[in-house]
Amino acid sequence: MANIQRYFLELAYDGTNYHGWQVQPNAITVQEVLDKALTTLLRQPIETVGCGRTDTGVHAKEYFAHIDVTTIDHRPVAVDKRSLNALLPPAIAILNIIPVQADAHARFDATQRSYEYHIHFDKDPFLNGYSWLIRDKPDIELMNRAAAIVMEYTDFSCFSKSNTQVKTNNCKIVRAEWVEAKNGIVFHISADRFLRNMVRAIVGTLLQVGRGDMQPEEIRKVIESKNRSKAGTSVPACGLYLTEVKYPYL
Repeated sequence: MANIQRYFLELAYDGTNYHGWQVQPNAITVQEVLDKALTTLLRQPIETVGCGRTDTGVHAKEYFAHIDVTTIDHRPVAVDKRSLNALLPPAIAILNIIPVQADAHARFDATQRSYEYHIHFDKDPFLNGYSWLIRDKPDIELMNRAAAIVMEYTDFSCFSKSNTQVKTNNCKIVRAEWVEAKNGIVFHISADRFLRNMVRAIVGTLLQVGRGDMQPEEIRKVIESKNRSKAGTSVPACGLYLTEVKYPYL
């Protein structure tokens, strides 16, 4: 008699050479590589369900996906972390494999997601592809004033990628803050959900404030316009990391 066991996979990946998380035609993605490795290991077709999309070149320090594994006579099939990691390329690492209830969902059950965006100011070959190099340091105090204003709003249509089909553009941001780092600055942002391209568009807009091209209070007009063309340019993907995904039962 067949039975199904659901597992959460906690993983991390370097997104440099991948066209994001989600399977797509004519492009290599993290999900495609992981599905193939799981199918090989477990000797049954496996399709992962991820906690969300990441775009081409975006990294993840913590990412969750769930899988359903068919068991025989109620005997669980071993999903061995070491064996799975041996089948995966160096840029993708399984951190943990967690048995969960059959209705647990990696995407819909996530209550909070956190991202970081890294910027550095001096050329460094070891940061190339993992942080964005800009020449002049922006005013962090001004950017944090603008970031605090961003947190007052919930409708972020102005920061969403155009023609994205979602039910709502509302998100509840609980943290938006720039901090000094050893080799530059890092933007931290946490919310219950994010729109496509939202973090990179927010960072690009805040940098306009930091460069003096916009006053902090002017960001209200940008958000209230609900118009993507009013916001700043999206910054490069290389500096963006998904860093944490929270669930009520993990």
